[in-house]
Amino acid sequence: MFILIRHCLFFALLCLVSGPAFSVPMQVRFNDVEYDMVVIIDPINRTLAGKSTITVKQPRELQLMLGAAFEVTQAISNDGSMGIGREASDQPHVWNIPVPFRQQVEFVIHWQGPLAPLDTSLDHQQTLGRPIAVSGEGGTFLPDGSNWYPRVVGHLVRYKINIELPAGQKGLVAGRLVAEQESQQGYQASFEFLNPAEGIDLMAGPYVVETQIHEGAKNRPIQLRTYFHPQISDLSRDYLASVKRYLDKYESWIGEYPYTEFSIVSSPTPTGFGMPTLTYLGIDVLKLPFIRDTSLGHEILHNWWGNGVYPDYQHGNWSEGLTTFMADYAYKEQESDEAAREMRLGWLRDFAALQSGQDRPLTKFTSRTHGASKIVGYNKAAMFFFMLRDQLGEAVFQRAVQGLWSTRRFKITSWQDIQKVFEIISGQHLDTFFTQWLNRSGAPYIVINEAKSTVTESGYQLTITLKQSEPVYELPVPIAIESGQGTQIHRLDLQKAQQSFTLTLPERPLSVSLDPDLHLFRQLESGEVPPILREVMVNSATQTVILPQQVEVRKLAEMLASRLQDRALQMIPLAQQLSTTAPLLVIGLQSDVDTWLANQQLPARPHEFKGKGSAQAWIISRPQGGSLAIVSAQDAAAMEALLRPLPHYGKQSYIVFEGRQVVEKGIWPIQMLKVSVK
Repeated sequence: MFILIRHCLFFALLCLVSGPAFSVPMQVRFNDVEYDMVVIIDPINRTLAGKSTITVKQPRELQLMLGAAFEVTQAISNDGSMGIGREASDQPHVWNIPVPFRQQVEFVIHWQGPLAPLDTSLDHQQTLGRPIAVSGEGGTFLPDGSNWYPRVVGHLVRYKINIELPAGQKGLVAGRLVAEQESQQGYQASFEFLNPAEGIDLMAGPYVVETQIHEGAKNRPIQLRTYFHPQISDLSRDYLASVKRYLDKYESWIGEYPYTEFSIVSSPTPTGFGMPTLTYLGIDVLKLPFIRDTSLGHEILHNWWGNGVYPDYQHGNWSEGLTTFMADYAYKEQESDEAAREMRLGWLRDFAALQSGQDRPLTKFTSRTHGASKIVGYNKAAMFFFMLRDQLGEAVFQRAVQGLWSTRRFKITSWQDIQKVFEIISGQHLDTFFTQWLNRSGAPYIVINEAKSTVTESGYQLTITLKQSEPVYELPVPIAIESGQGTQIHRLDLQKAQQSFTLTLPERPLSVSLDPDLHLFRQLESGEVPPILREVMVNSATQTVILPQQVEVRKLAEMLASRLQDRALQMIPLAQQLSTTAPLLVIGLQSDVDTWLANQQLPARPHEFKGKGSAQAWIISRPQGGSLAIVSAQDAAAMEALLRPLPHYGKQSYIVFEGRQVVEKGIWPIQMLKVSVK
């Protein structure tokens, strides 16, 4: 996610993993900066030529930057020539502009240069890590962070852009399509984006375009388009129907859609980005039948949160959490209470997999850079809004969401601004709630220390003592009390490190359990946390053992280990004695794995999937301590088939593949911890 223009697609258990875009979010300013730009792209020869007129009203000190791959043929301002902005050809062009003594300053820059070749072999994570302007007949992607145009650094901008491409190609940027012309000589399209935006991304390709008009709120027409590669153009109508459904949903829930159009654009690489007025998704992703019912809605919602109300990065990016809560989690709530609980449990399991130092306060999250940051910035932040809704009630929370939209639209908004809106609309003081959940890392650990009952004239008196870790949180702790007549939920207002509560009950209590429906973001008890594969993925102490000795298979196993961990590997030779505490990842062919498990006197391959599929992965807790994850494949082809899909199933305890297809997956059973009443 980069908010304002680029949100990475949140795929949860899908084929992609959301991540950062191509530059580090910075504190942006509202200098009145306007671009009027012409861009000419030749995808076959991979060249770009451009002219940009940049107008800054009421200017302050400015910095302009253009990528090192390009040559500046002219750069002038009101004061004359600006020079090319660099001394060596391997350096970016940088112009530092002092504060001019005038009401308005204008820069005109002509530039040209090569674009990197389009590489369709990259996976999603590799695509995220390449802030490079690329082009080819299959598609062109110029991400803002690649500095493909002379950027005014650190300022929100408005723009008008004319794109010129050869015949057979079509292109777009975020914004309103003003004019379009296509002939045998080529294609031209003009776009404008008159709201403040963080930057400009450009996409082009051999697109088949389908257009429909949707009547939005207040009978306002919204132009819907798909820019799809020919091989998936038959999917357009279904996608457009889904977009209409989401727009209606979010307009009724939040408020009027902020733009005049929305487009879905296909990418030849496995990208997943959301930008104002559009989302940019890989061809293979768009083919997946469930995308329309899951991740598409997440990206459309970002037009409200992130692209409509802007996060104040300096004080934390709240938009990914609110979008996850109102999209991904909301879909689970619509499915069933059990599906929603399972998602909350997944958030808490993921958090339990973090090691010391990997967690940060929500006020420090800006964008996703790795799995640990997603667990905080997406999952914990979504749980924050879930708990806030619990505290305020559904109706008040709904009004506050609408108030946030109506008062903060197209404004940079901090967590503190959100708190003020919710306080005004709810009439409650929320400082303790916001402070304890936003400014602290970690989560409270809560246990039932004791539960006693006594007989009274009217029934029974139950005394429950709760204990929590330091620092103390103020929490409405749900307690389930089981009797012969069933189970009832009571909420106890815990405010101290240890606190006793007395309840009067008509029936004899038999047992009590803490937060069985997982309404609190907390550290789970050991029985509530079956091991999941993510434990070896996010833990920097994970050690890796590669079993195959054949060069080809060993190379594939090492590549898979790197993709699972996304960091430098700690490789352990087969002959070396294993640590008793560090998480361990073992990868090999089936015969190697079975032999290794027997030699290490470890449990054999689980019977749940023995003999199934071409590859399996599972995780267990080792008897001597630490987690052990095993990846087992029939042969080199089965190992290679795991390279893309397996890293995206960290939430599972076990998974079985037939080639690249998942045929079985699951989480080891959990144990709800009950305390018997004395």
